[in-house]
Amino acid sequence: MTQSIDPVSSPEAYRRSILAALGDDDPFEAQTAALADVRELVADAGALVDRRPEPDEWSAIECLGHIVDSELIASVRCRWILAEDQPPLVGYDQDLWVSGLAHGLDDPALLVELFSALRRSNLDLWARRPVEDRARVGIHTERGPESYELTFRLIAGHDRVHLGQARRALEQIRGR
Repeated sequence: MTQSIDPVSSPEAYRRSILAALGDDDPFEAQTAALADVRELVADAGALVDRRPEPDEWSAIECLGHIVDSELIASVRCRWILAEDQPPLVGYDQDLWVSGLAHGLDDPALLVELFSALRRSNLDLWARRPVEDRARVGIHTERGPESYELTFRLIAGHDRVHLGQARRALEQIRGR
C-alpha cells in the first residue's frame, strides 16, 4: 500500500501532495541529494530492507523499487515531452508494478546502481536543455497536461514521499 491520495480519482490532490513534499526547494538540488539518500537508506536498512512493517505496507526495498520504477518512467516521459509535440504520457499502477516486478526480492545494490545511472542522466538532461524547453508539455493519461518542469518537480517531491515511507517502515520494524 502506498499513499492515501489516489492519483487516478484525485489527480490534482495527488499532484499537490507530491509537490508539497518538495515545497520551495530547488528540484535539481533535491534530486541530486536523493542519490545519497537512496544509498544511505540501503546502508541503514541492512538485513531489514525486505521486511514489511505490516502485511499490506511496502518494505524499504519495495519503496526503493518503486522509486526506481518512477525514475525510469520519468526518464521516458521527459524525453517524450522534449522530443515530441504534446505526446501521451501513460500512467501506471504502482502497486501492480511493485508486486508484479517482485521488488521485495530485488538486490538493493542493483537498484541503487540503476537509480544512480538513470538519475545522473536525467539531471544532465535537465542541466543542458534550454530553459524554454521546461514549458514543453505532454498529456498524462490520468492527470492531463504536464510540462517538463512539472514532471521534473514531481519526481523530486516523489523521492521525498517514498524515501520517507521507507524510513517510517524501518522505524516501525525496529520499534517492535
